[in-house]
Amino acid sequence: MDLDGLLDVARRAAHAGGEILVQHFGALRDVRAKAPGDWVSEADLASELAVRTMLERESGLPVHGEEEGGARADIEWLVDPLDGTANFVHGFDAVGVSIGLVDHGQPVVGVVHAPFLANGDSVGRTYTATRGGGAHRDGTPIRVSTRRPSEAIVATGFPFRNKQLLPEYLESFLPALGVFEDVRRVGAASLDLCWAAEGVFDGYFELRLGPWDVAAGALIVREAGGVVTDWAGDPDAWLPSGNIVAGAPDIHAALLAVTHNRGEP
Repeated sequence: MDLDGLLDVARRAAHAGGEILVQHFGALRDVRAKAPGDWVSEADLASELAVRTMLERESGLPVHGEEEGGARADIEWLVDPLDGTANFVHGFDAVGVSIGLVDHGQPVVGVVHAPFLANGDSVGRTYTATRGGGAHRDGTPIRVSTRRPSEAIVATGFPFRNKQLLPEYLESFLPALGVFEDVRRVGAASLDLCWAAEGVFDGYFELRLGPWDVAAGALIVREAGGVVTDWAGDPDAWLPSGNIVAGAPDIHAALLAVTHNRGEP
């Protein structure tokens, strides 16, 4: 596959989705709850349509989106057209468009576009990676941090969709508060992973995410020098399970010490 060519398609598709999010921000008319705390809006649907249309037309590969689904295949695009819908609905602009190309269970292209985040004198940041090609933010290479665990800030997400997971999640969350300097919860997994890739955060852990939430961001972390596994340390099981631990190597090891053998299906 021409990964650089596919990356260009994904980047343009993510920007097309981001333009739609900008148009809808603060002006939503149709917001529905899929489940308690889990929202979908006309912005999600319009963004996914724009992304799907461009990816299918220009790559010829199948697309599976969070909102409209789609055929599954050995080589497929996984799309979250609005990661952080609850943020978006509440006027919090930490949201992203996440597009990952997965080849037989392994991400090979990843793009996360944050249309509202400042980028120098302009607005909008785009994180990208290809397998073996490194990770970048708007064309500039990025790397994971080198902080020690005691100085690290790690990101997480609460299992708000599956409250029955709270007891086992807290078994790791509470020790993490003791191991690391602090823990943050933003509410957009794709951005958490990108911030871990560029050393803003030092690591990230969460349970039961969708594959569209993490395919792109996890590749970006790996290509920035980080490590990605599931909660038990399996480097291949995090995409199907949604149980993810990611970060700089030392931070990842420290996170595994508090998550190991937890979060299993």
